[in-house]
Amino acid sequence: MSQLITKKFSQPDERRPFIAHGHVDVIHLDGRTMGLIVCEPGWTWSKDVQPIAGTKSCQVAHSCYYVSGSMEVIMDDGTRKTLHAGDVAYIPPGHDARVVGDEPCVLVDFEGMSNYAQREASTEREESTGLTTPLI
Repeated sequence: MSQLITKKFSQPDERRPFIAHGHVDVIHLDGRTMGLIVCEPGWTWSKDVQPIAGTKSCQVAHSCYYVSGSMEVIMDDGTRKTLHAGDVAYIPPGHDARVVGDEPCVLVDFEGMSNYAQREASTEREESTGLTTPLI
């Protein structure tokens, strides 16, 4: 039998800091993982998450809603799109991104947060398997 579950991003299950310029607050709901991503001015995926991920570009799919600010997404094929507050987007794997302007970009990601920017999972997996394949 299903049950109603509620949580708040103001009281996340975990906070995953980026290298600099922000963090993601993560909520787990009945096997689903969602995140409230706060990217401060100056944030780029290649500087703030890539060192955690260890991949050339972000290999996570994102289904997200932009709450505030703006972010430019640059796909590996060169396609670029600037997303703004109020936009809903699906971003497939194979991209970089950067905050545009002087306002933090805040977005809710409903899909790609299971291992996103998660240092501990990467370390635990490397120790248990001897592998260094990125999770992100």
